[in-house]
Amino acid sequence: MNYQQTLDWLFTQLPMYQRVGAVAYKANLDNTLKLDAHLKHPHHHFKTIHIAGTNGKGSTCHMLASILQEAGFKVGLYTSPHLKDFRERIKINGVMVPQEFVVNFVSENKSFFEKEALSFFEMTVGMAFSYFKQEQVDIAIIETGLGGRLDSTNIITPLVSVITTIDKDHMAFLGNTLGKIAMEKAGIMKENVPVVIGERRGWLRTRFCESGTLKQAAVHLVDHRSKSLPTDLRGIYQKDNVRTALKTLEVLKAAGHFDIDEAHIKNGLLYVIKNTGLRGRYETLQLKPKVVAETAHNPAGLKLLNAAIATEQFDKLHIVLGMAADKDLDTIIQFLPKQATYYVAKPNVQRGMQVSILSDKLKKNGFDCTAFESVMEALNYSKSVASKDDLIIVTGSIFVVAEVI
Repeated sequence: MNYQQTLDWLFTQLPMYQRVGAVAYKANLDNTLKLDAHLKHPHHHFKTIHIAGTNGKGSTCHMLASILQEAGFKVGLYTSPHLKDFRERIKINGVMVPQEFVVNFVSENKSFFEKEALSFFEMTVGMAFSYFKQEQVDIAIIETGLGGRLDSTNIITPLVSVITTIDKDHMAFLGNTLGKIAMEKAGIMKENVPVVIGERRGWLRTRFCESGTLKQAAVHLVDHRSKSLPTDLRGIYQKDNVRTALKTLEVLKAAGHFDIDEAHIKNGLLYVIKNTGLRGRYETLQLKPKVVAETAHNPAGLKLLNAAIATEQFDKLHIVLGMAADKDLDTIIQFLPKQATYYVAKPNVQRGMQVSILSDKLKKNGFDCTAFESVMEALNYSKSVASKDDLIIVTGSIFVVAEVI
C-alpha cells in the first residue's frame, strides 16, 4: 500500500472514536498490552511525561515540548486528534512522522492488527511509541486520548503525570459526574510517580490528593495565584496552562531529570507554535474583520472562550458553530454568548451534529441563527456581512476548526 491507501485502511477498516463514536471505545487495556508485547515494549526505551485532563492538556503538552526543545533535547510529542494531517499526532521536535514510516509500520504489522481487531487509537499509540524508540528521543510528551485509566497510552510509567482540568465531557464513557470523571483521569497516576494537578476547584484537588496517597505518588498542586509568563498561544485561559507547565518543569528539575534554565522556559513559551506546529487554540486567521479559530467543544472550553472574547474590542460578534452529535446541547447552549449572530453547519464528519438539530435548538432558545450547507459556506457568509471592526469566532468542535485552517 502507498501512503494514501494506508490512511484509507486506517480510517475506514477499523473503528475510530473521532469518526464514529462509541463503537471505537475500548473498556480495557488488553489489546494495547498485546500490541506492546508484539512490538517488544518500545516505550521502555525512552522517558515520558503523561498528560490527561478535559481541557488544556493539548496546549500544556505543546508548551512542555517547546521548552524542552529550546533546552536542546530531542522531544517526541504524541497528541490527538489531528486537524489536517494524520501525522500531526506523532512529531519529533515539531516535525511530523514521515509518510514512509507510517506505511512501513502498518504494512509490517497489518496481519497482527487484523487478527487482534485493534482500534485506530491502539494502532496509533503503538506507531508513536515505535517511532520514538527508533529515533531515540530523549523524552516523549504523551497526551491521553479519552479519559485516562483505560486510555491506550496508560501503559507507560512516566517521570511525572499531569492532570490539567476536569469538566463534563464524554460522559457516556467516563461517568456522569465530575467526581467520576476525575477518578478516570486520576487513573494515569502510577506508584511513586509524582503528579501535577492543574485543576482549581478545592474538592477536586482533594480527590486527586487522596488518589495520590493511595498510589504513594507525591501530589503537586498548581498555585493559580502565581505569576504566569507570556506565550504565543492566545487566549487568557492559557495562563493556567502555562502555570501547569511551569509546575511540571519544577518537579522534573527538582528530581534532577533535565537542565532547563529561564531562557529555555521563556523562549519555549514564546515559540510554541513555531517549535511544535500547534494550531487552533484561539488562533487568528485574519484581521478586518478579525477571524479567530478556537477548538472549544464543552462547557469548560466555552467558558474560557467567553473570557477570551471579553478581552477583545469589536462592534458585533459573529459565531460560526458546528458540533459533534454526542454533545449535550441543553448544557452547552447555556455557555454560548447570547449577543451574537450564529452561522451553523454540520462538520464534514460522520459524527457531526445535523445542522437542523443545532439550528432548531438555538432558535428555540432565542438565538439569532442561520443554517448553512457547510462550515466554509457559513464562514464565507459571516465574512461577507461582517464589518471590518467585527469579530468572527469559529468554534464548537475540532472538526469545525480543521475545515477552516
